[in-house]
Amino acid sequence: MEPRDLSSHTVYQAGRGIEEVARELGLDPDDLVKLASNENPFGPSPAAVEAIRETAASASSYPKASHADLTEELADEWGVSPAQIWLGNGGDGVLDYLARATLEPGDEVLVPDPGFAYYGMSARFHHGEVAEYHLSKDEGFALNSETVLADYSGQRIVHLTSPHNPTGKRFELDAVEEIADETGDDTLVVVDEAYGEFHDGPSAVELVDERDDVAVLRTFSKVHGLAGVRLGYGVVPEEWADAYARVNTPFAASEIACRAGLAALDDDDHAEKTVETAAWAREYMYEHLDAPTWESNANFVLAEVGDVLESSDSRASQNSESSGPASEVADELQRRGVIVRDCSSFGLPECIRITCGTKDETRRAVSELNEVLSS
Repeated sequence: MEPRDLSSHTVYQAGRGIEEVARELGLDPDDLVKLASNENPFGPSPAAVEAIRETAASASSYPKASHADLTEELADEWGVSPAQIWLGNGGDGVLDYLARATLEPGDEVLVPDPGFAYYGMSARFHHGEVAEYHLSKDEGFALNSETVLADYSGQRIVHLTSPHNPTGKRFELDAVEEIADETGDDTLVVVDEAYGEFHDGPSAVELVDERDDVAVLRTFSKVHGLAGVRLGYGVVPEEWADAYARVNTPFAASEIACRAGLAALDDDDHAEKTVETAAWAREYMYEHLDAPTWESNANFVLAEVGDVLESSDSRASQNSESSGPASEVADELQRRGVIVRDCSSFGLPECIRITCGTKDETRRAVSELNEVLSS
């Protein structure tokens, strides 16, 4: 007995953790700065931490009441009915629910390249196929309707990421609406707004009330700092409401996650500090980093290190034998105690992605990176 053929499936490559790198390099974890996974540099909301402590004693109960409470709170926040809120075990869980509700075997989804690998992974898990639309570095990774529609050929789901990972670009709401207008009646446009709190533009949730072909994904992992408890949600059209009970995993959002999420929603100070610090960090990197960057609407900045390294004759021979300049830079930064994301797995071997840290963390990362680039 063997598993089914998984040869077409990809493996998700997460950013490296502090403990992993510290063990490998023999460093003190307290001396490392992790800016690889777009996590909240301030940790969870203090209110959420307190809620987790208080909820621990009731972890033996299934989260029926807390699930309903969080659903109602989110519905009120977005002005939709509770049935339109689909809670999941992280945003990934919501992607799985949407795939289950939408895809028949062999149906295609359209995903961005570069982009979040789990869009395609989830489709393949559910016996779907994957097509791509390509974002051009030469055009600044611009996100517009023309880029998406040029590769659209009737796919069942079209995935949009706004702000986009790893570039930080975002779709204007008009572009999302045009994509929904120009795609077929059987196509669902899924707008992933995991980083939505880090910019001032409108959310695609505005379109959900008036359309039955747009769904929006949100998460508690980023601005609320709850990546470790795995909590996300979708905002779906009213016509989709009944599908949730037929496709969701029973009690996928845990009691602890739901109570932490409820507390985090009320902690405006933590969210505001996180957003303001990310804005400061982006500007600091644009101004002080000795490498080209792209303007970002998220809590990270994409930087191109390939051209910088290749301009140095002393490094060129090394680059030709390495897996790429981004890997070389990321490895050297790790040895210096700063963990960033090598974007080779996104198909960008000349780029690294730097999460917005605290002010001290961001200054250190920029200083160390500049030294690596000039050494």
